Parts: sequence; C-alpha cells; structure tokens
Amino acid sequence: MHSNRTGHPSKRYELDAANEQATGAFAKALAELAFPGAVLAVDGDLGAGKTHFAKAYAAALGVTGIVNSPTFTIIKEYEGTKLPFYHMDVYRLSLEEADELGLDEYFHGNGVTLVEWASIIEPILPPERLHLHLETTGAESRRIVCRPVGAQYEAWCVALELRPAEEGGHTA
Repeated sequence: MHSNRTGHPSKRYELDAANEQATGAFAKALAELAFPGAVLAVDGDLGAGKTHFAKAYAAALGVTGIVNSPTFTIIKEYEGTKLPFYHMDVYRLSLEEADELGLDEYFHGNGVTLVEWASIIEPILPPERLHLHLETTGAESRRIVCRPVGAQYEAWCVALELRPAEEGGHTA
C-alpha cells in the first residue's frame, strides 16, 4: 500500500472496464465530479489507453475539437464548457525539467489537470490528487486502479462505488 505525504496509507480502488465505452463512461463520471484545481495523475503501459481516457474526460468537460496526446508539446490547454482542461504528457521529461518548466502552476489554476506518465513527476504533484493506473487485460478491456490522495478524491472513489483493491495488487 502506498503512503501519502502525511505518511498515512492510501487506499486503492479498482474498476474493470470491459471495453473502450466502459473506460469512457468512467472518464465521464470522473469529469462530472471535477472542480477547479482537480488533478488526475494517469499512468499505464504504452497502449493502455491513457490518451483515450483523456479524450473521453475532455469531452465530458465540454471540450470540442480534437484532443490528442501532447507528447512533444508537453502540455495543451483546452477551453471546456464546464472547466478549462490542461492535458500534460511528461513522458519525455525529467523531474528537474518539469520543475523548471513550472508545470506545478497548472495544478493551482482554474481548470482540471490530467497528467499522463505522472509517476515521473510525483514529487511536484499537489498534495491532493487522484492517481489512476490503466492496465491492459484484453484487446479492449482494462483494469483501472485508483489511488486517491486526499479526502475529496477518496470521496470520489466511494461515490463511484469502486471496489477496494486487493492487497499486493498493481499500484496506481
């Protein structure tokens, strides 16, 4: 079990998504809970569906147009009808580079931030956030492991009726 910054263990929750539609429905459900300053820290292997999840999340925030991975631009900003959406991909960055770029300033803005490959910059993530780890379990199926850090994100997991993760399972 991970510990949050206060040293208390973080609970983990799981969701099995049978297909892309189920993953998208989960992204939409999370977007409905979003608030200014919310941060989703997303990890998973290449091809696990991080960008698909981000697109569904952005659409649920009212972002129109094409949303794609900001792999080479690091961050893309979108205006949603509900909230601004800040989409980061830090795969090509070191922690030091991310810190120098001031990415953490987005975490305190008026929008919602989704960070792909977030584990790379975990030390500069805000003290409260929701970690998501997407794991491929089939051609379209995914297991999504959620690790809330902070009471607000813990409440999200409970409200969405996610099942508590088994001990010793994959980390988020």
